[in-house]
Amino acid sequence: MTDRITSWHSAPSKPAFTPPPGAVDAHCHVFGPMAEFPFSPKAKYLPEDAGPDMLFALRDHLGFSRNVIVQASCHGTDNAATLNGIALSGGKARGVAVVDPDISAEELADLHAKGMRGVRFNFLKRLVDNAPKDKFLDLAARLPEGWHVVIYFEADILEELRPFIAAIPVPVVVDHMGRPDVSQGPDGEDLKAFRRLLESREDIWFKPTCPDRLDASGDPWNDFAAAIAPLVADYQDRVIWGTDWPHPNMETNIPDDGHIVDMIPRIAPTAELQQKLLVTNPMRLYWPEEL
Repeated sequence: MTDRITSWHSAPSKPAFTPPPGAVDAHCHVFGPMAEFPFSPKAKYLPEDAGPDMLFALRDHLGFSRNVIVQASCHGTDNAATLNGIALSGGKARGVAVVDPDISAEELADLHAKGMRGVRFNFLKRLVDNAPKDKFLDLAARLPEGWHVVIYFEADILEELRPFIAAIPVPVVVDHMGRPDVSQGPDGEDLKAFRRLLESREDIWFKPTCPDRLDASGDPWNDFAAAIAPLVADYQDRVIWGTDWPHPNMETNIPDDGHIVDMIPRIAPTAELQQKLLVTNPMRLYWPEEL
């Protein structure tokens, strides 16, 4: 039995920044609880339980109103734990599923009814064994109305993925900006390449998230702030933000979630930008019927 990983801060600080009313943490996860929702036998990591009760307590502590729960790779294509989180949220959570590409229309409709609004395609080889582009495109063409595709990859495969991304027939949301090297600065090759992707179609969105993963300089992640603020300003109608709690696989250098939230005014310095990043944009994707 592999040792189970704790990847989250046991007592995160209260952020200095106060999110605007209705703010959405649009990228977070739940793990288990394992006794009720076992992890996938193919999981590359085995986390401690981080269930909906912990997530919603953190949401309130950090000053957020809603969550978008993204299916974690440790649960494979069994979305039961994520659906449980949505069900327990009292309407304050929606989700992004990971599914078998051969999923039926009926199963997709059931996921929609239970609060899912997108599917995630993961291209990180250390997390998934297989990412069949042709089957992913077939699935993307069969998604319920209003759904989008969330895609996770690292910067070194962006160019090879561009034809695949161009062929996705629904809006695309890129997790963590495709993990650019932020030490290169705002004009570095990785962010230039990412800007070219954003320019290629107007319905590619992104999450300017995970300074703890992307900035080797450490907290307060100054390289991240300097590199990413111009990107947020230039594409402010296509950004959504999240904590990434409970920070899968971050058992070393575990970030303080209060400090993660305090990155927001450094990459979105005006009230108008903060409103778009945290309220307007995620509501357009996940709760459009409320707008």
